Amino acid sequence: MKIEHIAIWVKDLEKSRAFYQKYFGAVSNEKYHNPVKNFQSYFLSFENGCRLEIMTRPDIKESENSYESQQYGIIHLAFSVASEQKVDELTELLRNDGYQIAGEPRTTGDGYYESVILDPENNIIEIVA
Repeated sequence: MKIEHIAIWVKDLEKSRAFYQKYFGAVSNEKYHNPVKNFQSYFLSFENGCRLEIMTRPDIKESENSYESQQYGIIHLAFSVASEQKVDELTELLRNDGYQIAGEPRTTGDGYYESVILDPENNIIEIVA
């Protein structure tokens, strides 16, 4: 058994798709649009692991979940890169492109070398080696 995909609501579908393509190598399918429900989505595939479905609909409420004030439920996505050097390089690229670094690269208590960034929708992303 494996996780097939994880879905997240986003406000800006195109900006989110571009983010995951540019920084994490996602490959997108064609946009799905259901005009009856005013729903649109993309499935993003990665070299390994499960897919990410990004979805939008104008009536979705803002989440109160944040890096500082977390709540129960899914809280972050983790992307594995080849090395500690890649963690550092991708973190710096994201920083230089204006994304918030919520946690500087470090070795965690559970043995990962990781940084934590926020995507365009303030979803928590861990970059790990």
